[in-house]
This record gives sequence, structure tokens and C-alpha cells, in this order.
Amino acid sequence: MSTSPSPAPDLVPVPIRVLLPGDQEVVARLWAKRQVIDGWLYEVGLPAYRNGPGDSVEPAEYRVWVRAPQHVRPVDGVSYDDVPTEYLPKPNVVDQVLGPRRPSGWVMVKAGGRGPDRGGVVHAVDCEEAPAGAPVLTLERALDVAQQPGVRLCSLCGAAAELDPVLKGFDHGFESGE
Repeated sequence: MSTSPSPAPDLVPVPIRVLLPGDQEVVARLWAKRQVIDGWLYEVGLPAYRNGPGDSVEPAEYRVWVRAPQHVRPVDGVSYDDVPTEYLPKPNVVDQVLGPRRPSGWVMVKAGGRGPDRGGVVHAVDCEEAPAGAPVLTLERALDVAQQPGVRLCSLCGAAAELDPVLKGFDHGFESGE
């Protein structure tokens, strides 16, 4: 049985319809709402029974977080305004200005063949050419791998543009024509 912290004494859960597997529906109690990146989760208390002392059976509540609106429906005439709600934090100014950023890290795709010079390609972790599930390399490890014979940096995903200046020095390409 799921356990939740004891609710505040003045917290009164409100009824909500919960859609169960097998096209069943039950009226439960809504305890809290939580915003997540891809939507909302609702903490609902489903009515149940549990075994009590001896051979007794007593009413109980099973609490679980369910997706909204996929697994819940409002009850007509019920206000959900006072349900405790946890919102995602607002993005900081930098994130708002820059927008979504690519994940960090690199992956290595080894070339076929045998021997120490078989080479391969280093990709950014989100490159469409990068294999799914490949171990993610740190900057230091990606630089070590990039210096091995036969290894090249992918120009499609920008691994070359990101790692070449570190490998060759930031002044590379700005030398005077002397």
C-alpha cells in the first residue's frame, strides 16, 4: 500500500472519478496535484479494504499518483481550486533566453575491423547517427578517444566544431599569414 505523509488537519480531499483498467470507474479522493514536464500527476486515494486484527476487515485507502487527464475525470459540481498543487519551478532567465539546450556528452561509434588503428567516429550524444544506448563519454574521455589513430569527429552533429578547438587550440585557424 502506498503511504503518503499525513495530510494537514484542515485538508479535505475532494471527490474525483478515477478510470481503472478494464473500463472500470470509481469515485476516489483527490489529495494533491503535481505538475511534471509532460503534464500532471494527481494523488488519489482509492477506496479499498484491508485485513484488520483477527478475522476483521476494515475500510482503507490506497494512494497512488495517476496521470491527468488520462486516468481521472472531474465530478460535476466539485471545485478543485483548493487542492494542494505543486508547480514546476519557473525556468531561470538564462534558460528562458537560450531555450532548450542539447544534452552534454559524446559517444563513440567504432569502425569495423581489427587492431588498434580500426578507428571510428565521435558523435554528440543527440546525433541521429549516434547508436542508442552507447556509453556517454565525458569531455576528457571524448578528447582522448578523438586523438586515437583513425578516429574522426562527426561534422553532421557538430562534434567536430565543438571538440576541434579544444584539441588544436582555440587560436587554430587565426594564425597570421607569415
